[in-house]
Amino acid sequence: MASSAPLTTYASLISTFTDFLTVAIHTILYERAIYPQTSFLSARKYNYPVRQSRHPKVCQWINDAVSAVEAELLTCSVDRVAVVIYAPESLGNKPLELFMFDVSRFPVIPAGETTTPFEQTSGNVAVDLEEQFRATMSKLSVCGTSLKHLPASCTFTVAIELKDDEPNKGRLNAPIGHPQPWVPVPPNLQRSRGARKDGADLGGVKTTPVRAVEAGECVFEMWIEEGKAKQNVATRAEPSSGEVV
Repeated sequence: MASSAPLTTYASLISTFTDFLTVAIHTILYERAIYPQTSFLSARKYNYPVRQSRHPKVCQWINDAVSAVEAELLTCSVDRVAVVIYAPESLGNKPLELFMFDVSRFPVIPAGETTTPFEQTSGNVAVDLEEQFRATMSKLSVCGTSLKHLPASCTFTVAIELKDDEPNKGRLNAPIGHPQPWVPVPPNLQRSRGARKDGADLGGVKTTPVRAVEAGECVFEMWIEEGKAKQNVATRAEPSSGEVV
C-alpha cells in the first residue's frame, strides 16, 4: 500500500485521507467477514499490520469508489463518508451497520486553491497523523469482536452525505452525471435537514465510537452504528464462506 502525500495542501490532505479510507474499507470487509477471510493478504500500513483483499474485482471496486469520494471531497461538499453493510436480499437488503467518517471539519477552500499551501504549523504533522491512523486501525482491527454477528452473504457500499450549510450553498451540487457514479441512498439513510443525532440513520440501537483524529488540518471522527434491523435477522456463528462475484 502506497505512502501518503505530505500534508501541505488541501489536495494532499484529501489524498492522505482517501489513502486511509481505502485501508479502512479493506479492514472493515475483513473484520466483518463480508468476504472469506482467507481471500485477504497480510500487509503493513502506518507501521501496523493490516489486511488487504487479493481479489482483483474487489480491489478495483474499492479503488473506484474511493476515487469517486475523492472527487467530491475536493469540492469541499462532503459532510460524511459511510461504509454501509446491508443484509442479504433474502433478508430484505436492510442496512445493518454504518461505519461513519465525519469529515465536516475539513477546511473549506475557494475553488481552484486545492494546491495552495496551508499556513505552516508547529510540530511534525506527518508523524502525528501516522500515529493517530495507527491507533484508529488498531480499533478497527478488533471491531469484529465487539459488534454483534452479521448474517451470511451481506453486501456493502460506500455512501456520502453532502453539506447543506448556507455558506457553501453555491458550490454544493449533487454529484449526478453520465456515467453516474452516485445514486441516492434509500430514504431511511437520507439525512434530514438540521441537526442529526448519531445513530439515528439506523434506528439508534447502538453507536460505538472508534476514534477522533486531529493532526494539522486533518480533523475527522469515526464511529460505528448498528441498526434495529440487525436485531431482526438471523445471526451466524461462523464467518461467511461465500465466493466473491
